[in-house]
Amino acid sequence: MQLSGIIAYPITPFHPSTGEINLEVLQQSLEHLIEQGCDAIAPLGSTGESAYLSLAEWMNVAECSVNTVNKRLPVIIGISELTTSAAIIKAKYAERIGADAIMVIPVSYWKLSDSEIQAYYQAIADNTSLPIMVYNNPGTSGVDMSPELIVKMAEEIDNISMVKESSGDIQRMHKIFSLSQGKLPFYNGCNPLALEALCAGASGWCTAAPNLLGKHPKALFEAVRSGELESARQQFYQQLPLLHYIVAGGLPKTIKAGLNLLGLDAGIPRQPLQEASAEDKAKLAEYMAAVQ
Repeated sequence: MQLSGIIAYPITPFHPSTGEINLEVLQQSLEHLIEQGCDAIAPLGSTGESAYLSLAEWMNVAECSVNTVNKRLPVIIGISELTTSAAIIKAKYAERIGADAIMVIPVSYWKLSDSEIQAYYQAIADNTSLPIMVYNNPGTSGVDMSPELIVKMAEEIDNISMVKESSGDIQRMHKIFSLSQGKLPFYNGCNPLALEALCAGASGWCTAAPNLLGKHPKALFEAVRSGELESARQQFYQQLPLLHYIVAGGLPKTIKAGLNLLGLDAGIPRQPLQEASAEDKAKLAEYMAAVQ
């Protein structure tokens, strides 16, 4: 599976009165991302509050996302589990409902060895034929996979075909490219590194930014791909204040608040996450207006 461009992350909206998932708003948010020219949709990541969902809720969001997108774009379902068995259940379900790929990040309480991490991915791969995107985000998962380990797994596990690197270290991307001789596609998962990563050869940018910035992230990607670097720099620095703000403020909180400002009733995050403050909303409005 070869993906390039903008891989967009939707929210998981909840009904304010019941706390249940609001499927109607989920569908609206997915349509909004498709309209922004995104190249793939990746539900159930950190923006989608996957860690705060029950298995039944996770399945509900996954199925609704696949059905709503309806093959117009690839759908990459996020899986982040402490146990291998729980991850396998989700991988099998993603394949059964027609997802195009899965994005897998191991989550750890006890520090995992490289052999334990590889065994985790191997077991998932043994139970699904879906392409696997290895997701490295030590800041949220507690697991930091080295470029050496990632490339080794890609060489030894057939399903692994791409990697999302979110450590914030551009040297990791250079190392993945060098170790794999450019054969393993890597994707930027750190918003403030978007320009550097794309210039370094990233196949795409995994981001929640199109929720609030519309077509601007795709325009940045296209400018880099076309070699229009001065235009790319201008677009990047215009977007950068918002990119910093949504990450620092917490993606579920800031993306939902921004969508509410745009007129989509995205609700608020699930507790213990809290709603954006009035000051947060004012800042978001200011940064969003500067890019429109």
